[in-house]
Amino acid sequence: MNEHLTEDIQYMKRALSLAERGCGFTSPNPMVGAVIVKGGRIIGEGFHEKYGQAHAERNALAACTENPKGATMYVTLEPCCHHGKQPPCTDAVIEAGMSRVVIGSPDPNPLVSGKGVQILKEAGIEVAKGVMKDECDRLNEIFLHYITTGTPFVLMKYAMTMDGKIAAYTGKSKWITGEAAREHAHGLRRRLSAIMVGAGTVITDDPLLTCRIPGGRNPVRIICDSRLRTPLDSAVVKTAGDVPTIIATCSGDADKSRLYEDRGCRIIRTPEENGRVSLPCLMKKLAEEKIDSVLIEGGAALNWSALESGIVTKVNTYIAPKIFGGETAKSPVGGAGVSSPGEAFFLRNGSVRRIGDDFLIESEVDKRCSRE
Repeated sequence: MNEHLTEDIQYMKRALSLAERGCGFTSPNPMVGAVIVKGGRIIGEGFHEKYGQAHAERNALAACTENPKGATMYVTLEPCCHHGKQPPCTDAVIEAGMSRVVIGSPDPNPLVSGKGVQILKEAGIEVAKGVMKDECDRLNEIFLHYITTGTPFVLMKYAMTMDGKIAAYTGKSKWITGEAAREHAHGLRRRLSAIMVGAGTVITDDPLLTCRIPGGRNPVRIICDSRLRTPLDSAVVKTAGDVPTIIATCSGDADKSRLYEDRGCRIIRTPEENGRVSLPCLMKKLAEEKIDSVLIEGGAALNWSALESGIVTKVNTYIAPKIFGGETAKSPVGGAGVSSPGEAFFLRNGSVRRIGDDFLIESEVDKRCSRE
């Protein structure tokens, strides 16, 4: 049994809490925290604060209150060993004279992937791997997905009643969940790089799609609009000069497109797929622009299209202890639906927690259960 395990967990928890401070600002880089301990005391700590800036290890070393030689560094992700926007962190760790490095997650980036550990060991540094690995992996589920698949992490989010309704039969939907659940859901806009809705949602609700959390960062707004129906006087178009806004379309109407571009929107064209924007093609184009994650806050039609196209990574379902009833009241996922239970989209690794009076179920889409 690892003689250091108790203190390793203690300091890795601290490193995790530091890493979370970078939420919404490090994309497409991971969130990383680092803690330096010497003689049973923390002498330095830091986190990756913003994409392009110093990494957690170098920030922790810069914050040291005494010479870190012989100390132990706790870091949530394997230190990088390549030149990117910043120099290799392994160099800084070795130069500082660390005697031991404790790592949470291995880095799946092919430029690192075990090489960082190897370099530290060759320099005579003791390395412990996998401390609180599940927690460290969960923190960076977006980065891990993006770096291994080359496509954005797509989170589909919706709120519904106990009987599966997202609105009353009249179409009224404010509010289904309570304030605590809505605040939690709103925090996703800060964490993910982009937010995506369909043109129908813009026409019906005229949302702003910004992050209203103090100190937060607005996500890139993406409107799936196959036929360029988005109103020019909608909130998203009127504020496109202030918040990056993309209109994804399969329309070739250059004159219509120019009307949006003149107001600050960007147009991304994709091939047509079942009469709609090709979502897999759109995801590929977004990934090329280093958009590593997309939050879908659309209606039933977009939710079905996203599931059917296979782009959804995870589903967040907020459930309110209410019953609406109504045969015509909408459910979260529309479209044609499946023809039999065996053709369902299966979810796995579900977790349930209570937020105020509501419940949140977080589930991963099981990619092995392909409907092909």
